[in-house]
Amino acid sequence: MEGLSTEAAAARLREEGPNELPRAGQRSLLRILVEVLREPMLALLLLGGIAYLLLGDRAEALILLAFATFSVVVTVVQETRTEHVLEALRDLSAPRALVLRDGVRVRIPGREVVCGDLIVLEQGDRIAADAILLEAADLQTDESLLTGESLPVGKTASGPDSTDAARRPGGEGQPFVYSGSLVTRGSGVGRVLATGPRSEIGRIGQSLATLDTDAPRLRRETARLVAWCGIGGGVIAALVVLLYGLLRGGWIEAALAGIAIGMSMLPEEFPVVLTVFLAMGAWRVGKVGVLTRRAAAIEALGSATVLCTDKTGTLTENRMSVARLWLPSGDTIRVRGDDAVPPDYHALIETAALASAVEPSDPMEVALHAARAQVPASGRGGTVAHAYALRPELLAMSNIWDDGEQLALCAKGAPEAIATLCRLAPADAASMAAAVEAMAAEGIRVLAVANATPSDRNWAATQHDYAYALAGLVGLADPLRTSVPAAVAECRAAGIRVVMITGDYAATARAIANQAGIAAGDVLTGADLASLDDAALAARLRSVTVFARIMPEQKLRIVQAFKADGEIVAMTGDGVNDAPSLKAAHIGIAMGKRGTDVAREASAIVLLDDDFGSIVRSVRLGRQIYDNIRKAMAFIFAVHVPIAGLALLPLFFGLPILFGPIHIALLEMVIDPVCALVFEAEPAEGDVMRRPPRAPDEPLFSLPMIAWSVFQGCLAFAMLATVFLVETWSGMPEAELRALIFFALIAEIVALVLVNRAFSAALGTALVRHNMALRYIAAAILGVTGVILFAPWAQALLKFGSIAWSDMAFAVALGIALLLALESCKPRLRGIARAASRPARTRGGAT
Repeated sequence: MEGLSTEAAAARLREEGPNELPRAGQRSLLRILVEVLREPMLALLLLGGIAYLLLGDRAEALILLAFATFSVVVTVVQETRTEHVLEALRDLSAPRALVLRDGVRVRIPGREVVCGDLIVLEQGDRIAADAILLEAADLQTDESLLTGESLPVGKTASGPDSTDAARRPGGEGQPFVYSGSLVTRGSGVGRVLATGPRSEIGRIGQSLATLDTDAPRLRRETARLVAWCGIGGGVIAALVVLLYGLLRGGWIEAALAGIAIGMSMLPEEFPVVLTVFLAMGAWRVGKVGVLTRRAAAIEALGSATVLCTDKTGTLTENRMSVARLWLPSGDTIRVRGDDAVPPDYHALIETAALASAVEPSDPMEVALHAARAQVPASGRGGTVAHAYALRPELLAMSNIWDDGEQLALCAKGAPEAIATLCRLAPADAASMAAAVEAMAAEGIRVLAVANATPSDRNWAATQHDYAYALAGLVGLADPLRTSVPAAVAECRAAGIRVVMITGDYAATARAIANQAGIAAGDVLTGADLASLDDAALAARLRSVTVFARIMPEQKLRIVQAFKADGEIVAMTGDGVNDAPSLKAAHIGIAMGKRGTDVAREASAIVLLDDDFGSIVRSVRLGRQIYDNIRKAMAFIFAVHVPIAGLALLPLFFGLPILFGPIHIALLEMVIDPVCALVFEAEPAEGDVMRRPPRAPDEPLFSLPMIAWSVFQGCLAFAMLATVFLVETWSGMPEAELRALIFFALIAEIVALVLVNRAFSAALGTALVRHNMALRYIAAAILGVTGVILFAPWAQALLKFGSIAWSDMAFAVALGIALLLALESCKPRLRGIARAASRPARTRGGAT
């Protein structure tokens, strides 16, 4: 074989382009930065900080600008990392290649391989392009990156009709090899059929390039609310300035009043809370062995309704081991761990190992050699004198061993192939078939084993020419991860439907699903799925719990079908074939240890320890984080009502301005850390994993939550307004009244914090519930209060008069009264409070 000439290869390279994925659509760092800065939430954070700088409040401005800068940096880093998906694919699909050029073997960069090249394949090579085999000697390739299945598949040289056959990764006896696959055994020569974006891995890359991840729902809702609040606050502030100036004639006082109103209604806490909660959430999730690549995934975790998981390596350990042994006599045993195997089965194990490669790379052969190491050595062996490779027409392989005295032939393969070699009687064949079916129903992969004694060293042309005797059956299993059943059970208790998507056979998949505790349901194969249109698939989705014999593009279709049905979809995976569905899912979850770079880069979450149980812990934390975000948002709604009301109240009654910008800024210095730290550190509710997921379309700012929050704020304002008006008409000096109302407002803010810590817990529980951040904030509030009370310069700065201890006790009593009043309202408003804290999913549900 000569291969292409150097000139012809160069011409084709110019015509077809390099053997790599195109870089179209890659965003530069500057473009990513511009897109991030166009986000309304970040823009308002920056504008808020600039506004405070113009007001001269440097502390508040620096806090806002620091949060804005942090958010921008984190977002840019995360977005830049997502651009690595195609880079990882490109590196994987274009390794160096050994090709025939002008009749000479030369090793060239993978990107220079062209269609028509003759590519030489050897054990350990990463295949550079899709090709059809012209020669194959005991060739096996690992195509798990494309199929998701861990077992290597045997390859054969092409026949006359091979070019017309359908090309699909996976399956024994194919003459096609694929870019990105690994040669695990043997050697061969192939003619290149497709390179770059036209290869199987290239098509996956193209589908990744056209997929967009969903915009974070919380960010959209928060940006919209902040925009409306900002517009509303600006309009009201402008009207206050206008009316105050026209009616009272003091335009400087009007400007101060407008600034105070604007600051009291400026909702900068909303984006700050979201930024801090998601950043801290990523840190907390990381402590349980989960890397969060996109903060929005934490939001989605708490609302996941469907978890689509692959089988190999996710539910199972991706490690084959001998599980069952069967003898022709009908005797059978189940092999468990390191338990001793009875002597009657030693010959079966040894024969199976001798029928394998001497230095195995195939997981099944590795398992057979490991099993042989656990039984006493018989002395059989020597060197392999001759071998018969796996063939499409006979799925069995044999090794002839020569120990210097006698020859021994050991064979293993598909049960039907070994039955043919052994020329079994119908009754014996039926007995073996029944044993095979029993093992397959348990999710066990079955190999039949046979042996023979060659009469001489004139090796027969085929394995059919020897007189084989059946040694028995060896069942190999990829064991279920020990943490999986408990994790699946907890998912089901939390209302999350677990669905298996695998390329394995239906019987094996159903058996593994049963072991994992996945709910009983229909099994839908890839062939059946291909015959369904979108409407028919949507109708079947709700009854199917196992998808078997699924191709990569079908995984993506399944995820998209679930999303179209209104589900919040989490998808696990580790191979290149999983990357499109990982990116398309609301929460893509990649395996960190064995997962490919492509899968990790396409995902939103990476399990660093590959522990399926970490998914459940992440869901728990996701729900806790979402609950705490709602608590903080409810508090923000409630606390701004009395602040804005007290800023507006004097204007309606023609009284002097009570609070100016400095007072509002000081209150914000209390409110901001409470929102960002105290509620973020709140422990999970007791039923966090015993309630169904929230409805996917449930708004963050639901009407019940807003109603409950506004009620709290209105009650607090009513109490403060009553005191303000009564004391004003009683003749209390303005400076002393300002101090009294300010400290009473602080007390009521603390009361609102305690009320919103938990909607279901009793008052006593809320008071003693562990939260170190709350203790620190409370200590800081007491410290600032002490400074104001005992430092004359602080009183002068705030325009406070001296306040009697009786007035301070009265201010604290107002806070206690508000706390008791709201707690007493909880039983009467239980429905509103429950809806405010835990919106329930109204459709679908787990099976």
